[in-house]
Amino acid sequence: MPRTDVPPDADPQLAARVRAELGADASGPLTVLEGGRSGLTYRIDVDGHPLVVKAVPPGREPVGRNDVLRQSYVLSTLAGTGVPVPAVVASDAEPPGWFAMEFAPGEALEPVLEPAPGPDGVLSRTRMLAAARVLGALHAVALDVATDGIAAAGGTPPEVSGPADELEQWTRTMEAVPADLRPGAAELLECLAATVPAPVEPVLVHGDFRLGNLLCDGARPTALIDWEIWGLGDPRVDLGWFGVFTDGAVFPGVGSAVSGLPDEDELAQVYREARGTDGGTGEAVPWFRALGRLKMAAIMGHNLRRHREGRHHDPVQEQLPPTILALIRSAGSVLDGAPA
Repeated sequence: MPRTDVPPDADPQLAARVRAELGADASGPLTVLEGGRSGLTYRIDVDGHPLVVKAVPPGREPVGRNDVLRQSYVLSTLAGTGVPVPAVVASDAEPPGWFAMEFAPGEALEPVLEPAPGPDGVLSRTRMLAAARVLGALHAVALDVATDGIAAAGGTPPEVSGPADELEQWTRTMEAVPADLRPGAAELLECLAATVPAPVEPVLVHGDFRLGNLLCDGARPTALIDWEIWGLGDPRVDLGWFGVFTDGAVFPGVGSAVSGLPDEDELAQVYREARGTDGGTGEAVPWFRALGRLKMAAIMGHNLRRHREGRHHDPVQEQLPPTILALIRSAGSVLDGAPA
């Protein structure tokens, strides 16, 4: 008799394709690990070894955040570089595309937005300093090594994005947010536009580098994940964004202060030591820290607008107006040279 205690596959057609590619007809069920705006993530056990499968959502085109194979290219490129990433074990470009990678142990928690592990944030501090070293290792990967690796994996290296390009992108996002949800944003954007710094030597950037995207097993980083928006660009963009998550005060109502976390200056020092060079990241620091805060305010404003328009119902978004205001004010303070 067939067993009845085995969970069904979350997506039978995808499961059949995965098993055929892996040559594992007797694998366990394909179960959903996570479902979100940037593809679907599954787990499957093959010969007793867990794998993670990322796939293009049904009915979606493989563009933007849904282009999961683009993530596989950068993961393959970083294998053996010292940057902790899961190894890609299989991929299939036939629509809808998917790829499978090793399952990395650990948890990914953002201390100022989620309950902090360990007493008084001690473990969070250790993890954040370890994350700074991971970011240094990522930016230490030579640009030609990165582009050659991406091409060898089957991808096309993207155009380099400079500080002006980043500001233009997030200006568009912010200006699409209703004016009453972004007080002070127009003045902040004007100030940033008037003081755009010259670019430095570009590197492979993660695009959303923070502790919430770094799996840690205890204090040890095991995998840098969520590569949906990686690119080639200014290393200070990653560093400035990372720094936003050092202070719970800029997330009133949705976050909390965590004692003992390193501040942005300490993170930058550890990062540069790990990278082995300044790489120009000691220049125009306030501008990139302000840009990171603007980016977060724009994202939150965008999500709140979508909720209020009925495009993505999520009542939690109604908690965001104080944080959007705090982020805009903090960005302005950073540009003025005041404490964040």
